[in-house]
Amino acid sequence: ENSASTFEALFHRMVEVNEHLNLTAITDEDGVILKHFVDSVAISPFLPQGARIADIGCGGGFPSLVIAILRPDVSVFSVDSVSKKVAYVESTARLFGLSNESVSNERAEVLGQGENRESFDIVTARAVGRLNLISELCLPLVKVGGAFLAMKAISTDEELAEAKNAIELLGGSVENVFSYTLTDGSEQIERSIVVIRKTKNTPLKYPRNNSQIAKKPL
Repeated sequence: ENSASTFEALFHRMVEVNEHLNLTAITDEDGVILKHFVDSVAISPFLPQGARIADIGCGGGFPSLVIAILRPDVSVFSVDSVSKKVAYVESTARLFGLSNESVSNERAEVLGQGENRESFDIVTARAVGRLNLISELCLPLVKVGGAFLAMKAISTDEELAEAKNAIELLGGSVENVFSYTLTDGSEQIERSIVVIRKTKNTPLKYPRNNSQIAKKPL
């Protein structure tokens, strides 16, 4: 299995690019491996064989590049409104020969009203924003029967309560909250993955445009 050496190479590329493009505040190798790589790997068990996946707000390529390396069976579509980040993910995918990785610089709420609407088996968002807001960006992209995986840093009870209305309106249902601890022996980091199943079609008026989502959260 050569993914370990690929991850090593990915780490070095990220640190090098990070010097002139702010991809991450974490640059020590142990920190990156634990907080980015290991954390990204955690969603792999939730991805069905051959799934079509969108990663909204892909940033420096977590989890999308990690999943593309680890799971050649799935296709990963990385979305970020910051064009430099999308360019980094795209060039890195080419460098590593990841033919299962593609990118878009379009805003998620625009994609959700276009041909990508309800076309993905899995949509992920990692540390992008509060659950009620990101649900409106992500759930419209998930096909009925698929799932939105919200990767959160902390306990999500309060955010879940706040997002209950949005999730229902958008055709989703909270299936599970999977909590886990990342540790390298010296530090422990609490993480959770909120699994939101898409049980019915999203009403056509969602997603709304960016300013409406920000001003009047569901």
